[in-house]
Amino acid sequence: MTLLSKRAVAITGVGLVTAAGLDARTSWERVCSGRSTAAPDPELAGLPVDFSCRVPGFDAGARLGPSNAWRLDRFTQLAIVAARQAVADAGLDPESWDGTRVGVIVGNSLGGTGTWEQQHRRFLEDAPKSVSPLMIPMGMSNMVAGHMAIDVKAFGPSMVTATACASGSNAIGLARDLLRSGTCDVVLAGGAEAALTPATITGLTRMGGLSGRREDPAAASRPFDAARDGFVAAEGAGILVLERPEDARARGASVYADVIGFGSSTDAYHATAPDPSGAGMERALRAALADAGVGADEVDHVNAHGTSTPLNDVAEGRVLRRVLGERPLVTSTKGVTGHALAAAGAIEAAFTALALRHGVVPPTANLTDLDPEIDLNVTSGKAAEADLEVAVSTSLGFGGHNAALVFAAV
Repeated sequence: MTLLSKRAVAITGVGLVTAAGLDARTSWERVCSGRSTAAPDPELAGLPVDFSCRVPGFDAGARLGPSNAWRLDRFTQLAIVAARQAVADAGLDPESWDGTRVGVIVGNSLGGTGTWEQQHRRFLEDAPKSVSPLMIPMGMSNMVAGHMAIDVKAFGPSMVTATACASGSNAIGLARDLLRSGTCDVVLAGGAEAALTPATITGLTRMGGLSGRREDPAAASRPFDAARDGFVAAEGAGILVLERPEDARARGASVYADVIGFGSSTDAYHATAPDPSGAGMERALRAALADAGVGADEVDHVNAHGTSTPLNDVAEGRVLRRVLGERPLVTSTKGVTGHALAAAGAIEAAFTALALRHGVVPPTANLTDLDPEIDLNVTSGKAAEADLEVAVSTSLGFGGHNAALVFAAV
């Protein structure tokens, strides 16, 4: 069955570059296997937290060409590769489309942290003249959208959403509005982050956000588990090609799922901690369901934010139970991929669409003892096959940003 609200948009292409794989198929298979990607990270050696979920075997020069790759920070490299995958997957050709009707909306929070740290070292250790003239255009957050637009010849609106870990989800919501308003015919939307640098990881460690399970990194990201102690930082990119359903049908495109609802809110409570009442997340979730025109009892599956932090998982768990009850199959794919920060919502939106297409809910990796305060039907152990028609993906970010997306099978 296809559920369509007046504001629905179709997902016709998916591109993923994650710690679970260098494309959507490989990432999806790894997530469904429930095998964690967290491992010791040589670039973090000597730090109190020396492990991460880094994209394995990513050769930017081979994928983008050496002359292009060296001009781009890693977060932009990941995004462009994911965007190319998504466009090809959608069966679109940037050489023949009307680029004035194509938009690019990408979520990013920290920009080119690798560039900033490298160039700052040069400034301090060598001399001002050793600083690259490309430092600013490589490091700026907005450049991920700018370079993606250049790469795919998109001349419509392009921008970056910076709402921390809700950035990717908000990018998809804004892209939906560009399509339904008639501003664009195609929008590339998603998120990208590559902040696995010594200073960033040290900052996250100092604020108490990261798991300290150094003796067993693979078991460190354990969403909703009673023994969780923090998240595992990750990098990656997820880009979706979005079109109006009628346009997708007219050109015979294959559709993964429809985005039928979006809601956004702010806690206005604390810079980093979620409101323990979950009131902000609840407003976003209820707004998304109302926007989609579906009842809470129609939701079959939730890809939860589920960071593996003590406060977040309890607050989110209470909201999901209060609004959706015990029926939906809930997962957090961060147990496998880690937390890719601003890219997380986009990566998880892709996984949600894939769950609807395949009728499979990935397991929540490392969940062995569900926190008694979290009364949800959380998948664990192995993937669950199910008849899925409506699914939700939730995102919560530092600053109190909340976003929820509702998807429908086609």
